[in-house]
Amino acid sequence: MLYTHRPEPDSIPLSMARPIITIVGAGNVGAAAAHITAASELADVLLIDVVPGLAEGKALDIAQAGPIEQFDSKVTGTTDWEEATGSDIVIVTSGARRAPGMSRDELLSKNVAIINEVGGRISRYCQDAIVIVVANPLDAMVHATARVTDIPHQRIVGMAGELDFARFRYLLASELNLSAQSIRGVLLGGHGDDMVPLPRHTSIRGVPITELLDREKIDRIVDKTRKGGIEIVNLLGYSAYYAPAAGAVKMAEAIIEDKKELVSCCAYCRRQYRVGGYFVGVPAILGHSGVEKIVELDLDDSERRQFEVSLSHVRQLAARVDSLLATSTPDSEL
Repeated sequence: MLYTHRPEPDSIPLSMARPIITIVGAGNVGAAAAHITAASELADVLLIDVVPGLAEGKALDIAQAGPIEQFDSKVTGTTDWEEATGSDIVIVTSGARRAPGMSRDELLSKNVAIINEVGGRISRYCQDAIVIVVANPLDAMVHATARVTDIPHQRIVGMAGELDFARFRYLLASELNLSAQSIRGVLLGGHGDDMVPLPRHTSIRGVPITELLDREKIDRIVDKTRKGGIEIVNLLGYSAYYAPAAGAVKMAEAIIEDKKELVSCCAYCRRQYRVGGYFVGVPAILGHSGVEKIVELDLDDSERRQFEVSLSHVRQLAARVDSLLATSTPDSEL
């Protein structure tokens, strides 16, 4: 059962266990998310990976940082999904890496197959969990997760908007020479190139950024935000992981602690924004039940057009996912 309040460490009865977050995939994003979760003492962590020894080794390394960083969260690694039984949250980070020159869409067929396998294990062992998907291409992978599991749509959510908005905030803060912590706002649409930042709904302590920056500067920052992921891929040769991991853990925190927090995330919409039954980036309230409410904003004509373009791409990806799943057969034990 999820907790609405986590007492101070010295007041936790010995019989009270922390919530359990299972992180699927012990690569860069998964390991970073495990570390952030453990260090914050938000939950105990189970790290799962198909590669023998990988999750076990990274979990042991993180756990041994505990005495130095002064956290007592339990961190274990395994290849055995049965150990995930009873997890409160499952964060799915497993998937093929995005290489230089590769679009998120090109990852589709590889990662649909992986999600097909992972989804079966989630349904079998973690049917009461809330699932946070981080794998790319994000919107398509959230759709695939919903297709291959029996988890209600309300309890499946994708981490994308939190990362995209963090990049937007970082660039705005750099331009304005102020703390990113003072910037508030939301954004819409698919992850990456199709994201729809909303300058009208972004403010510095209540002051809209449109009052502080001219249109040319805002457009330049929006363009750089959209290209934020591929910029890192081109520099490193692989995808970002610290910021995506932090975004996933922040969402998990909002759910575990029932914060009713407004978060930009990939959530299922039917009537909202006239989406028609797809997972897409929108502002949503996260709490114990997962996605508890979609917040609908009054969009102007330009924002609506941008969102419709983004949504059309999401629908195309979903159709491709459906086609791939129709011809796929799980063939490995994850």
